[in-house]
Amino acid sequence: MGSTSKLNRSLGLRYVIVVVIANIIGSGVYKKIAPMSAELNSSGWVLIAWIIAGVITLFGALCNAEVAGLLADTGGEFAYYKKIYNKFFAFMFGWSLFTVIQTAAISSIAYVFAQSFDSIVHLPALFSEYSHLSIGGVFYPFQGFSVKLTAILLIILLTWINTRGIKTGVGVSNVILLTVFAGIALIVIFGLSSERAVISRSFELSTVTNSPVTVSALFTAMLAAFWAYQGWYSIGFIGGEIKDAKRTLPKGVVIGVFIVIAIYLLVNVTYLSLLSVPELSEIFRSVDKIAAIEAVRSFWGDKGALFISVLILITTLGCTNATVLTGARPYYAMAKEGLFFSNISKLNEKQVPANSLILQCVWACVLVLSGSFDQLTDMVIFAVFVYYGATALGVFILRRKMPDAERPYKVWGYPIVPAVFILFCAALFVNTFLTRPREAAIGLVLMLTGVPMYFWFKRLSAGKKDGL
Repeated sequence: MGSTSKLNRSLGLRYVIVVVIANIIGSGVYKKIAPMSAELNSSGWVLIAWIIAGVITLFGALCNAEVAGLLADTGGEFAYYKKIYNKFFAFMFGWSLFTVIQTAAISSIAYVFAQSFDSIVHLPALFSEYSHLSIGGVFYPFQGFSVKLTAILLIILLTWINTRGIKTGVGVSNVILLTVFAGIALIVIFGLSSERAVISRSFELSTVTNSPVTVSALFTAMLAAFWAYQGWYSIGFIGGEIKDAKRTLPKGVVIGVFIVIAIYLLVNVTYLSLLSVPELSEIFRSVDKIAAIEAVRSFWGDKGALFISVLILITTLGCTNATVLTGARPYYAMAKEGLFFSNISKLNEKQVPANSLILQCVWACVLVLSGSFDQLTDMVIFAVFVYYGATALGVFILRRKMPDAERPYKVWGYPIVPAVFILFCAALFVNTFLTRPREAAIGLVLMLTGVPMYFWFKRLSAGKKDGL
C-alpha cells in the first residue's frame, strides 16, 4: 500500500456544515427526552433544559470558532492546545479523545443503531448463558451480545468506508443527512397536526409531583441534552482538509449549531405534545423503549413505529459515520509530533490516516462490550466539558498572547460569553461527580492514564532522535 504525508484540502463550506450537523444529530434527538422528563417531571422545564443546553452549546461553538479561525489545523483542539498551553495538555486531550470521548461516542451511537436494527429484524440471542458474567460487577460484556456484535460490525464497516477517502465518507453523511431531515420534518408536521397532539402541554412549567425543580436536577437533565448536542467540535479535527479553513470552519460551526438547535426544539415540542411526562418517564424506566418510537406510534400505529425505527437506523448510521470520519485525525496529528504510536502517522494512497482509523475502530469495539448507552454517554459529556472549558479559556489567553494576529472571527459578546461558558463547564464537572459518580470516575481514570503514556511516548521519541 502506498502512502503520502500530506492531507488534501478539499472540503468547502457546504461540506463543513454537513459534517457539523451529521456529527451532532444522532441518537439523542430520539432517546434523551425520556431521561430528561424522568429527572425534571415537567414538560416546560424539559424544553427550558433543551434551550439552555442549546445556548451554552452555541456559546462553546462561538468560542471554538474564534480559536479555530486563528489556529485551524488537522487535529482540532490538539493543534490549538499546543499553542495555547503546551504539548502535555494537548496530548492529554488527544489521549482523552482516544480512551473515552470520541471512541465512546462512536460506541454509544453504534449501540443505538444496533438496538434499532434489533427492533426491526429481532436478532437471535447469542451467548445468553454468559450474560451474568461481569467485570467487577460493573461491565457485562455478554449482556445483549447480539446487539453489541451488530454495533461492532457497523463500526468495522464504516471504518473501512472511511479508509477509501474523506470525500467518500462525507458523501455518505450528505445523503444520510438529507434523509434524516425529511424524516424529522414528517414527524413534526404529522405529529403536531394529529388529533392526539396537545401543543399547550409542551410548555407547562408545573411538575407532575408538585415539587420544585432543583438546580442539580436541571444540570443532570442537561447532561442528556448535551449528549444530543455533542459532536460539533469534531469538525476542527479535519481542519487540514478544509479549504481556507480559518474562514470556512468558524462559519460552518456556527451555522450548523444554529440549525440543530432549531430542529431539536421543534421535534421535542412534538414529543411533549404527543406524550405526557408520566408516559415519557415510564419509557425511560422500561429501558428497551425509545421515546420517538412511542410518540410516532401514538398517531401512526405500528407502521409509524416501523418508520421511526428505520429513521433512527439511518440517523445513527450517519452520525456514527461522521464520528468515525473526524475522530481519527487527532491521533494522526499526535503521531506526527512523536506523541502517539509511530505507524499512526502514515497516510494511505487515498491520503487518509487509515492506521489511525483502524486503531480507533479496535478500541471503540472494546467499549461497545463494556457499557450501556447511558453509561457511555455520561462518560463522554463529563470528559468533553473539561476541554470545552479549556478552549473557551484559550480565547482569553490568545488575546493576550497574540493581540495583533488576524482573527477571521471574534467571539460575539466577549468577554461575557466565554466567561459564562467556562463557569458552566466547571459547574457541570462538579455536578456530574455528585450525581453520576461512577461514570465520572471511570471517565477520569481513563483520561488520567494519559499521564504515564505521555512520558513513555516522549522517551520513545527522544530515543529515535538519539539513534537508539
